Amino acid sequence: QLQVVESGGGLVRPGGSLRLSCAVSGFISDTYDYFWYRQAPGKERELVASITPNSINIVYADSVKGRFIISRDNAKSTAYLQMNSLKPEDTAMYYCKAGRSYDNSEYWGQGTQVTVSS
Repeated sequence: QLQVVESGGGLVRPGGSLRLSCAVSGFISDTYDYFWYRQAPGKERELVASITPNSINIVYADSVKGRFIISRDNAKSTAYLQMNSLKPEDTAMYYCKAGRSYDNSEYWGQGTQVTVSS
């Protein structure tokens, strides 16, 4: 069964850190790009970061550059999003997607909530 499962969300104070994980199963994920998206209430879903299978090409949204780090461990079929210096505006549901452009396949997780508040 194909699954993408995010974990690691929670409540954190401004300036704090969280590490999100995205574990996939049921398919060979090391040929897929990983993407982290987020969606805040009343706002559109936005791309936060992406990483290619070989981890060479990494892209960040301007709003998180210098604070967030995306990484992956192909042996564990897992991607990570290290979030540092968190701000209240980072509060959102965070979603992981595994996607592959050449066959347009993609798999989404159910999301993990991140709340940044004092």
